[in-house]
Amino acid sequence: MKVLITGSNGLLGQHLIPLFLQDGKYDVIATGRGPNRFPLRDNYTYEAVNLRDAGSVKQLVEKHHPDIIIHGGAMSQVDDCEKNKDACWDTNVGATRYLVHAAESVNAFFLFLSTDFVFDGLQGPYSEEATVNPINYYGTSKVAAERLVFNSKLQWAIVRTVLVYGVVADPHRNNMITWVKNNLQQGKKVKVVDDQWRTPTLSHDLAKGCLLIADKKATGFFNISGNEILTPYDMAIKTAEFFNLDTSLVEKISAKTLAQPAARPAKTGLLIDKAAKELGYQPRTFAEGLEIVAGEIKV
Repeated sequence: MKVLITGSNGLLGQHLIPLFLQDGKYDVIATGRGPNRFPLRDNYTYEAVNLRDAGSVKQLVEKHHPDIIIHGGAMSQVDDCEKNKDACWDTNVGATRYLVHAAESVNAFFLFLSTDFVFDGLQGPYSEEATVNPINYYGTSKVAAERLVFNSKLQWAIVRTVLVYGVVADPHRNNMITWVKNNLQQGKKVKVVDDQWRTPTLSHDLAKGCLLIADKKATGFFNISGNEILTPYDMAIKTAEFFNLDTSLVEKISAKTLAQPAARPAKTGLLIDKAAKELGYQPRTFAEGLEIVAGEIKV
């Protein structure tokens, strides 16, 4: 089967490619903006495509005729979305519309990556049936994109996830773990919020959840995340302890003290009972995730 992966230069995309190749029954077509930034270059096809251009998307899908499309490409920096709403809408909604239309023409199974930020954070953690009510523009764009997929003629799955962490093959891109580690190693203080709750998700686990859905062509909404409710401060302390760094350099702050353009929901997190029961999905603990990330940082 052919699987088309969008956003392949991103954190999830770079874990989806080897996972689907290892599975053995997929031909992988990866797409991203600009040149391929993933070190693994063999055994799959890479196409640089502007997903905001309907003609390019149509041409891509007609050329490869994928059986499955995993749409992970997005504008996901929450503050950037708030400041550049047109770009956010074009990237997160417009591109999804073009891909859905193209997928309908080849009858592809469509897996769409969404977010916990579709919720307002007042009653987390959330099940798949919870009512969406975004409080920032990023979440608003993702709700609109979800509805395009939901109302399509396709077989589809919508995967919501939370605070994905891991290592990407791009030295200029940081993540929560490496940010804390690098600053503390230099003796610098880090200020981390302690009044926002999430179920942080290891990128490997999210990729595995997508593979389980693709293998079964399981339809509907699925929460794919970690299983522990942590604040970013909790994550920072656990990271410092894991690397034997000075936890006194980690300072807890309130999100209210941050001048951020976009509001953040206070308590999200996702309930993963459905994914566990229907897919056999089992995420790592945050401690296990730290071990995996530490190993990849050393490589």
